Amino acid sequence: MFAGVAVGVIAAALQFWLVTPLLLEGELYETGARVHFSTDGSTQSEAGHPALFTEPMRDLMTVGFNMVAFTGFALFLAVGFALSERGGHMVTARKGLIWGMAGFIAVQLAPAIGLPPELPGTVAADVELRQIWWICTVLVTAVGLGLIAFGPTLAGVGGAVLIALPHLIGAPHLDTYFGVAAPELAAHFATASLGTSAATWVLLGLFTATLWVKFKDA
Repeated sequence: MFAGVAVGVIAAALQFWLVTPLLLEGELYETGARVHFSTDGSTQSEAGHPALFTEPMRDLMTVGFNMVAFTGFALFLAVGFALSERGGHMVTARKGLIWGMAGFIAVQLAPAIGLPPELPGTVAADVELRQIWWICTVLVTAVGLGLIAFGPTLAGVGGAVLIALPHLIGAPHLDTYFGVAAPELAAHFATASLGTSAATWVLLGLFTATLWVKFKDA
């Protein structure tokens, strides 16, 4: 819980710095306050981020959600540590970095291959279909990484097949594009979101493993 709360605060700070300005700019296109593809055929539009911290309740919810989410992820990591050590694989702070990166791959990177982070106003396939695909991708990727890390060679091959399976099936997408924001902004938002997630997951693995080693026998 300590690790999750600490990383949640760090994640919120990184989001305010790197992600939220892009999100707020995307909302300008969503509401029509800013238009990229104008009626005269121009593909140019004004660039610039709205002011931050103008909605205190929204900012507090961002911090609170991150604290709750990363506390939950830290508890999952702790369960993984316990199962790993029961199988004879000792956990160290350095290995925690690898666990954190594996968590990022399973929860963020693998689903983003099919469903990248999207700006507000992006029209996409049915939300239920996307949620089902996302959840299945997270689960099979986590299992696949576990088989590769802890199983014999043949199990590792099966793990690789599991990881690839959702992408062979394909994520749900529409047959046309409906983007209203500048493509450059959408690309920047996706990379900033994934970069922030990578940093926070690595820190979560490190913090959780460090506290696990220190207090597991207390």
